[in-house]
Amino acid sequence: MEPKRTVYYTDPLNDDFAHTNIRAKDVGADFPFIHKSVLWNVLAQCVYYCIAVPIVFVISKIYLGLKYENRQVLRKLRGTGYFLYGNHTRMLDAFLPAMTAFPKKAYVVSNPDAVSLPFLQTLVTMLGVIPIPTKFSGMRQFLSSVNQRYQEGNVLAIFPEAHIWPFYTGIRPFSATSFRYPEKLNAPVVAMVTTYRKRRGLFRLFRRPGMTVTLSEPFYPDAALSPREAQQKLRDQVYGFMVSVSQSHENVEYIAYEPVPEAEMGSDSL
Repeated sequence: MEPKRTVYYTDPLNDDFAHTNIRAKDVGADFPFIHKSVLWNVLAQCVYYCIAVPIVFVISKIYLGLKYENRQVLRKLRGTGYFLYGNHTRMLDAFLPAMTAFPKKAYVVSNPDAVSLPFLQTLVTMLGVIPIPTKFSGMRQFLSSVNQRYQEGNVLAIFPEAHIWPFYTGIRPFSATSFRYPEKLNAPVVAMVTTYRKRRGLFRLFRRPGMTVTLSEPFYPDAALSPREAQQKLRDQVYGFMVSVSQSHENVEYIAYEPVPEAEMGSDSL
């Protein structure tokens, strides 16, 4: 399959090609990270399991062409919560944790964009979005909510690349910062790698490649290391697995990504 188009980037750490143009709201101590209302929590469970999960199942299987490799590894984690780290290649990546973690509930640690549309904040919160605070005042409640959701036996999903590069077939560099959560909680970590395959049969009508999600064996924080070293080791294990899968599996390049030519960068700075 020839790439549909070529996208040029300048900064693999910070460039974002989602084109959502959402003005992020401030998230501080006043954000409802945890709702104490029994009615609200019952309604949230109903919305998640009775409405969202069935819709996500249909979209994932038919439109995205989702298939799994090594999903049986999650049986080892039936009795505990865990952290799920994935590469970020679609807006619809937000669906993957719900599909992957089922029947556990998946909470997605996200940037504030996800809760910045007033008429959708309640819905996305019910669906499990935990926004990263923009104000220091919100950090205590944020960390408390991450801890609580993990202790409840849920799954916490993180996309450490942070920015969306649609259909990108490589793995972009990311820091160890987000690995402080599982390190502090001594929680298992599973890498979730999306690759793209050519669709066959009637599914070729969708034109876009199908998604294959490959899961790693669980990684665990190394208690013999300092917290910072343990975080870095987890990051390196997850990153290494992601790179290995992206290079060894069928990975159709639907959109090509190239660095901006040096000549153009030089002319822009003049």
